[in-house]
Amino acid sequence: MKIIIASANKGKIAEFEKLMPNDEVIAFSEILGQIEIEEDKDTFKGNAIKKAQTIYDELYKNGYRDMIVISDDSGISVPVLNNEPGIYSARYAGLNATDKSNNAKLIENLNRINLERTPAFYTACIAIVYQNNVYTVHGWMHGDVINKELGEGGFGYDPMFIPNGFEKTLGELGYEAKKEFSHRTKALNLAKKVLDVIL
Repeated sequence: MKIIIASANKGKIAEFEKLMPNDEVIAFSEILGQIEIEEDKDTFKGNAIKKAQTIYDELYKNGYRDMIVISDDSGISVPVLNNEPGIYSARYAGLNATDKSNNAKLIENLNRINLERTPAFYTACIAIVYQNNVYTVHGWMHGDVINKELGEGGFGYDPMFIPNGFEKTLGELGYEAKKEFSHRTKALNLAKKVLDVIL
């Protein structure tokens, strides 16, 4: 199966490739070049749908008729911080923010209220567009966020997040452990069930 990923995030694309080893996973930019999609919706679902539909429409205009476009919008939410960064996870420290600068801002905000550790959760919404029909699924991962970075693995906020049932961060646990229970794995498993029905 040929899957077009509506993302320019190399970390996400690599994760999709690992999670879908039997499918041909292609970043949309390999076909369409760079396209900026403004994530201006107020939910993960809204942003995921917008990204998938935009890329689907562009591919269709360019003569690609029978393809599946998948997008993901995901992030971490910290209830004590009014669920920040939430949908702004990738740009918490500003447009074109790096993982380091986003993590630094979250650490700063935790320190500001004297918290070393507090509950948090990741959300992933996957949107699928196929034959101009839209399908969405969600996955969640719960745990705690800490006010420092530990470990070099993963990407994004992984070095700050300790999943429930563990005492190490995702940055320390590594990909093999993370893929068993991550928010994206849970959402993708549901997405695969959707694909089994519609294809």
